[in-house]
Amino acid sequence: MIDLSLIWVVIIAVGVLIYVILDGFDLGIGILFPFFPHQDDRDVMMNTVAPVWDGNETWMVLGGAGLFAAFPLVYSTVLSALYMPIILMVIALIFRGVAFEFRFKANRSKHWWDKAFIGGSALTSFLQGVILGAYIQGIETRNGIYAGGGLDWLTPFSLFTGLSVMVLYAALGCGWLIFRTADQLQDRMYQLMPKMIIALLIILGAVSIYTPLTHPQIAERWFSQPQFMYLMPVPILVLLFTWLALRACKQRKELSPFMYMLVLVFLAYTGFLISLWPYIIPPSVTIWEAAAPESSQLFTLIGALLLIPIILIYTGVSYWVFRHKVRVGDDGYH
Repeated sequence: MIDLSLIWVVIIAVGVLIYVILDGFDLGIGILFPFFPHQDDRDVMMNTVAPVWDGNETWMVLGGAGLFAAFPLVYSTVLSALYMPIILMVIALIFRGVAFEFRFKANRSKHWWDKAFIGGSALTSFLQGVILGAYIQGIETRNGIYAGGGLDWLTPFSLFTGLSVMVLYAALGCGWLIFRTADQLQDRMYQLMPKMIIALLIILGAVSIYTPLTHPQIAERWFSQPQFMYLMPVPILVLLFTWLALRACKQRKELSPFMYMLVLVFLAYTGFLISLWPYIIPPSVTIWEAAAPESSQLFTLIGALLLIPIILIYTGVSYWVFRHKVRVGDDGYH
């Protein structure tokens, strides 16, 4: 018999991963804006994502809709626990989206839209990390209802993971801009990206140490036998691809730094899934306990299987059409 709950977990997990990758470097560009005060540089940076940025967020919508359809208990419980950071994130996304549209049409007020783009990108990234940290910490439930307080999400750990996601997105943004830009802007990205990668490695190491120390279930998952032997390649691969990314920057490769960063994102995401499996509301509710009736899961799965290929196709076509490098003076987004 087909496990529909497992299929839906895979769909949601892949959708969230694609969102983190696509909107990650997109948000990272906004985080990098303060390092590049000249308008020509900022125009180029924004033009590398302006034609495709709004399509990236389709995957976040897909993940939320998938939760609502396949795991309504998770949708209601997690959103109840994280209402405040989610609402603030949506507001930040609105400011960022408006900045995209108005910045290219503004003259004297352009610096205000730059600030809106920077603030919206940084706050969105930070709050996504806070939400991630709060989720890892666990959500207190009683009889399927959120039983915690309104500020349980606000802890030193969640604030630290918020910073972690900002650094991760900034490093992704550097890799993307190395690939899509040229000349002096690209040179400065080659100088900035190694610093971001080293900072990211330190942060990932700190999270990887702190999490098992404070969560016995996660420690048991990683360090008991035989799981320890099976999972050991994950941290080893993180170190390997960090070194490869640093070497690619030193050798001034154009595509390799971005590709290695994508692998690092995948490895970090894999570690996150391994740590929590099979709990979809950590630390106590499994994916099967939170699942909707099979009839509901099957009905919505049919729609998802029709819709997802369409999303993949138009996303792929968009990136293929706008695959060329962007330089100062090129016709931009209007």
